[in-house]
Amino acid sequence: MPALFRKLVVVGVGLIGGSFALALKRAGAVSEVVGIGRSAASLDVAVRRGIIDRIGAADGATLRDADLVLLAIPVGQMAAAMRAIAPHLGADTVVTDAGSTKAGVVAAAREAFPATLSQFVPAHPIAGAELSGPAAATADLYAGRRVVVSPLAETSPAARARVESAWLACGARLSVMSPEAHDRIFATVSHLPHLLAYALVHELCERDNAGELFGFAASGFRDFTRIAGSSPEMWRDIFLENRGALIAELDRYVAKLGTLRARLDAGDGAALERLLEKASRARKDWAVDQDACNDGGG
Repeated sequence: MPALFRKLVVVGVGLIGGSFALALKRAGAVSEVVGIGRSAASLDVAVRRGIIDRIGAADGATLRDADLVLLAIPVGQMAAAMRAIAPHLGADTVVTDAGSTKAGVVAAAREAFPATLSQFVPAHPIAGAELSGPAAATADLYAGRRVVVSPLAETSPAARARVESAWLACGARLSVMSPEAHDRIFATVSHLPHLLAYALVHELCERDNAGELFGFAASGFRDFTRIAGSSPEMWRDIFLENRGALIAELDRYVAKLGTLRARLDAGDGAALERLLEKASRARKDWAVDQDACNDGGG
């Protein structure tokens, strides 16, 4: 059976882009992968690990005959990358992204691709790790994970089908939503938790007894703050790109903290327990649903 893609170009061969390439290679879905990036050292690692077959550039030789281009870079770099590749795209080259925000990425695409917007398919894989770079890439990162596809009114059905087939070949599960709905939802369930984890670690590390505090921190602290080890550059851009929705969610969280503080101050154990019990049930139900999905049941 011929490969789905003759040539894939990955811009940003780190955890996300590298894992995408490895998954497609393992599935026999791509014949050649070319990598573009800022760091020669990272690109060399990607070649040595077999993530990419060769190193390319934002030029016609690399891009004009590509079937698919994946922009797997921090969202703050998307606009510049789109402008760089736009003049060199082939008539049949489809471009997609893996950004954690969508509205800003879409705005950048509308500016960079005025004549070829039908070939752009916004997307976001809901997968990752606190590690980054090509050394962290793995072929099974997307297996059973959800990928959000946010096609535009201008997106051609053929371009959408090409991007969806790539993610399905990676073993992912597809969801479709608008860029606006995406950003509202992920401000709540992704961007806010990351902001809180960074905030807690930062607050503790600035204390005079930080060494003592970290010395006694155990599994609860590790679980809550694991995501604070993620890429600061990437998350800076995500927070800023989605700051309107994120600030709204942060205000709601601050209000909830105020409720908790008031109940603690009043010594209202019954009210506190009711809140904890409701949260505990919701968390356990979510975990059961996640396990069912990971077992193929959702």
